[in-house]
Amino acid sequence: MSGAAAAAPPGRTTTGPAARPAAGPWLLGVRHHGPGSARAVLTALRAARPAAVLIEGPPEGDALLPLAADPRMRPPVALLAHAVDDPGRASFWPMAAFSPEWVAIRWALDHDVPVRFIDLPAAHSLALKEPAPEEPGEGPERAEPAQEEEVTPVVDPIRVLAETAGYDDPERWWEDVVEHRSPTGERDDGGMRHEGATPDDAVPDDAPGDAIAPFVALAEAMSALREAYGDGGQPRDAVREAYMRIQLRTARKEFGDGVAVVCGAWHVPALAARTTLAADRALLKGLPKVRTDLTWVPWTHRRLARQSGYGAGIDSPGWYGHLFEAADRPIERWMTKVAGLLRGEDRFVSTAHVIEAVRLAETLAALRGRPLAGLGETTDAVRAVMCEGSDVPLALVRDRLIVGESLGEVPDTAPAVPLQRDLTRSQRTLRLKPEASERELDLDLRKETDAARSRLLHRLRLLDVGWGDPVAGRGSTGTFRESWRLSWEPELHVRVAEAGVWGTTVLTAATAKAASQAVAATALAEVTALAEHCLLAGLPDALPVVMKALADRAALDADVGHLADALPALARSLRYGDVRSTDTAALTEVAAGLAERICVGLPPACTGLDPDGAETLRGRVEAVHGAIGLLDTGAEPGTGLRGRWDAVLHKLAARDTVAGVIRGRATRLLLDEGRLAEDEAARLMGLALSPGTPPADAAAWIEGFVGGASGGGMLLVHDERLLGLVDAWLTGVPADQFTDVLPLLRRTFSAYEPGVRRTLGELVRRGPVPEGARRHDAAPATGGFGPGLDRARADAVEPVLRLLLGRPPEPAEAAV
Repeated sequence: MSGAAAAAPPGRTTTGPAARPAAGPWLLGVRHHGPGSARAVLTALRAARPAAVLIEGPPEGDALLPLAADPRMRPPVALLAHAVDDPGRASFWPMAAFSPEWVAIRWALDHDVPVRFIDLPAAHSLALKEPAPEEPGEGPERAEPAQEEEVTPVVDPIRVLAETAGYDDPERWWEDVVEHRSPTGERDDGGMRHEGATPDDAVPDDAPGDAIAPFVALAEAMSALREAYGDGGQPRDAVREAYMRIQLRTARKEFGDGVAVVCGAWHVPALAARTTLAADRALLKGLPKVRTDLTWVPWTHRRLARQSGYGAGIDSPGWYGHLFEAADRPIERWMTKVAGLLRGEDRFVSTAHVIEAVRLAETLAALRGRPLAGLGETTDAVRAVMCEGSDVPLALVRDRLIVGESLGEVPDTAPAVPLQRDLTRSQRTLRLKPEASERELDLDLRKETDAARSRLLHRLRLLDVGWGDPVAGRGSTGTFRESWRLSWEPELHVRVAEAGVWGTTVLTAATAKAASQAVAATALAEVTALAEHCLLAGLPDALPVVMKALADRAALDADVGHLADALPALARSLRYGDVRSTDTAALTEVAAGLAERICVGLPPACTGLDPDGAETLRGRVEAVHGAIGLLDTGAEPGTGLRGRWDAVLHKLAARDTVAGVIRGRATRLLLDEGRLAEDEAARLMGLALSPGTPPADAAAWIEGFVGGASGGGMLLVHDERLLGLVDAWLTGVPADQFTDVLPLLRRTFSAYEPGVRRTLGELVRRGPVPEGARRHDAAPATGGFGPGLDRARADAVEPVLRLLLGRPPEPAEAAV
C-alpha cells in the first residue's frame, strides 16, 4: 500500500488531532489484495468524500460495476474479459472482500458516487497478447502476460523496501508496517462484509490523524524506486499509465479536483508526473484492438494465492481475509478457527490448546520484536501446541485456512454466453453446485437424477470443460456405479466460453463437437473412444456420424495393433449401453467384425518382436481378452467368439517364435479361465524354463506368467510345482548371465504384495516338495507352513471368525 496526493504536495497536508485531507485529486496507491490497503482506502474515502472514484481496471467493465451492489454478489469474484472471436484469449481482474479496489467500488456505489475503471482497455491488452503481424520491429517488445492484473514486476518494490528496512522477508515487513496498524490509530475492520461498507458514522469525519498520510509516505518511497529502477522490467506499463493519465484528466474536467484514484502503488509516481496530453496520446497511437466481452465470474481464494501463477497473488489469502473481517482479537479468533478445523478432522484440540497457542504466538511476537503476532508466529504456535510438532495436520491448516477454499458467487443478471446460462440451469436442476474444494461424487445410474448428472459431466468432458474426472469407485464394481472427483476452477468459465462456438446448450454443443471430431479423426482408436464417450454422454444425434466414421476406419485399417486398441472401447460401450438403455445394434456389428479380424491377425503379429514391442502387444492381448469377456456376456457378438479366442491363446502359448512375455501371459490367461489344465500349464512352464532356453527369454516368460499385480504371486504360493520350476530354473542360471536377467526378475517380483513376497521367501527357504509327494508328506517346515492342520492354532482363530461372521458359538463352546 503506497500512494501520493499527486496534485497536493506532502507539505500541503496538515497534521494534528483533527487533520483534514489536502485538496485532491488523491492518488491512493495500494497493494492488490491487501487488507491493510483496503482499510486505509476506506478511511481515506470517508475522510476525503471524493466526487468520483477511479479504479485500475478495464474501462469496458464500467457497465458491470452496478452489479457489485447486488446482494447476491459475493466476493471473491473477477472481471473476465475475452476476445469475441477467440474466447481462449482472456484476462481476469480478481477482487476479494479485502481487495482495496472492491472496497472502493462498494463505497462509491453505497454513496452514489460515480465510479469508473481507467486502465488500458481490454480491447487493446488482449490484442497485445499476440505480436502484430505487420511492422514487428515497432510497438511493445513483449506479449502481455496471461493475466492482465497487476503483475509483480521484475523489481519487486515490496521486497526492495523490506530489505531497505532490514527485513529478509517482505511479507513479514508488510505485516509489521501495514497489516498490524490502523489508519485511525485503532483496530478498524472497515465494516466491510459481503454486502458492503458500514454507515459513515463508523469513522467520524474528524477522525484523528491524517487519512492520506500513509499514501503520501509510501508514494515518496515508490517515487525513489521508480527513479532507481525505471519501469521495473515492465516496458508496457508506460502505455497503461499514459491511458490512466488521460482518464484522470477527463475526470478532473468533469468532477474537478475532488477525484480519488485507487491503483497499484507502482503506478502512483507515473500518474503524478506532469506530462502533456499529446505525449500520452502518442504512446497509445497504433495499438491493436479486438472485440471483447466482459462479465463477472466467481473466483476462489486458492486462485488468489501466488502458487496459482497469478502475478499479483499473495501467499495467504485466507489469513488476509481473516485479518480484514475480524472485528477484534484477530489472533484469538484465528486460533478458534484452527481448533474447529482440527476437531472436524477428529483431532483432540481443547480450549486449553487454544489459550496456550495464543499465549505462545504473542510471546514469539515479543521475542521477535514484532508489534503483533503475525502469520509466522501463529503458524509456529499451531504447530507446537495443536499439531504436536507435526507438519501433517499443519498442511491441512495451510490448505483450508491460510489459503482457503472460498468460492464467490455472481448474480444471474451478470452477462454470460448462452452455453454458460444453460450449464447454470442444469447445475441447479441436478443440484450440482460448483465448489472450489475437491469432492467425490458417487452416482447410481439406475436413478434418473444420477444418470442425468453423469451425462452432464461426460458432455462437459467432451467439451474440454474439466469440472469432473472419473475415478475408481470404492463401494461397488457394478456398471451402474460411477464415481467422480469434482472441483470447479475459475478458468473453466473461459473453457465454457470457448465451447460456446459449438452450440448454445451443453447437449447441442457436445453433439456438434463429437460429430466434428469423428469426421476429423484419423485413428480407429480415436473413433471408438469417441463412440464410447457419446454413449456415456447420451448423444444420440452424434452417434450416426460417429458410427459411419467407425465403420469406414475399421474397414480400411488392417493393423492388428490398431484393431486391438479399438476393441476394448467398443466392448465397454456395449456394456454401458445396456446399463443406460441405449441402442447399440450398430456397435454390436462393428465389434464382432473387429474381434474376428483380431483372432485371425494376432498370432502372426506376435512374432519377431523386440522387448518393447512385445511388452506393448502383451498389454493389447490382455485388453482384448477382457473385451471379449464383455462381448461374450451379450447375445450375438459373443456367439462362438470365446472358443475362437481360446484357440488363439493356445496358439500363442505353444509357439516358440512368439515373444516369451506374450507366451507366458497367454498361458496364464488360459489357466485363470479354466481353459488349461494345471498339468499342461506346468508342462509349458517346464518347456519355457528348460536349460536350452536363453535366460532372458525364460525371464520374459516368467514375467508374462506371474508378473505384475495380476495375482501371480498367490499362484506360486498355492502351486508349489510352479514355484519349484521357477526356483530350479533360477538356481541354474549361469553366473555370467544372471546380471542380465536380474532387472527383469526384480520388476516381476517387486510388484507383489509384501505378504506374498514374505510367504514365497519362507517357502523357498523350506525347500521344494519332493516330486510325487504331497504337501502333507513333506519334511517339517517353518511355523505356519507345516503339513496338515494345526488344530490348536485353528481353535484359537475360530472364535474371532464366528464374531466377524455373526454366528453364535456352538453349544459345547458356550458351556465351556
